Amino acid sequence: MTALSCGFAAAPASADASHEIVVVGDSVSAEYGLARGSGWVALLSQRLAAAKSPWTVDNASISGDTTAGGLARLPAVLKQRHPKIVVIELGGNDALRGTTMSETRKNLDAMITLATSAGARVVIAGMMVPPNFGRKYQAEFAQMYSDVAAAHHAALVPFIFAGIADRPDADDWFQADRIHPIAKAHPIILDNVWAQLKPLLKS
Repeated sequence: MTALSCGFAAAPASADASHEIVVVGDSVSAEYGLARGSGWVALLSQRLAAAKSPWTVDNASISGDTTAGGLARLPAVLKQRHPKIVVIELGGNDALRGTTMSETRKNLDAMITLATSAGARVVIAGMMVPPNFGRKYQAEFAQMYSDVAAAHHAALVPFIFAGIADRPDADDWFQADRIHPIAKAHPIILDNVWAQLKPLLKS
């Protein structure tokens, strides 16, 4: 979840703002180390287009971003795009940089409040930290996402890497840094998010 960035992919001018999804994430959503168009957000856009869905997707993800960074830029994203659904995929870099869990939660709380106040529904994509952080911290970090989602009645993807990081051959599904999934993992990431996102598209 380092370096590089993904530009804000604006929806076509004809897109219906009442059916817009914005993804605010870090490198997991910004196609770090991948060919453009192979990340889960691009795959989501392709899935919606194939289904002739009225929903469109904007990717406002930046590699290396933290919850503090996401919070700082979210007001501008909401003002520009007026999304009806916001997917927040942040927090992993907070742990890697030593941000306190309380600060991460405060930022996520604030982001959800901003999004819901702007009329958007929210999906929180949960992350787990590597085992070297210790089992207690790992469990508490995962629980933080559950607590935040429950407090705001937001949809929760418990672990965005489910079916990838927890498989016996997990090393074969990540880039050399063992942090960023390779292209073949992104359809699974999409399915993890889709399970929580799909019901919101119908309501």
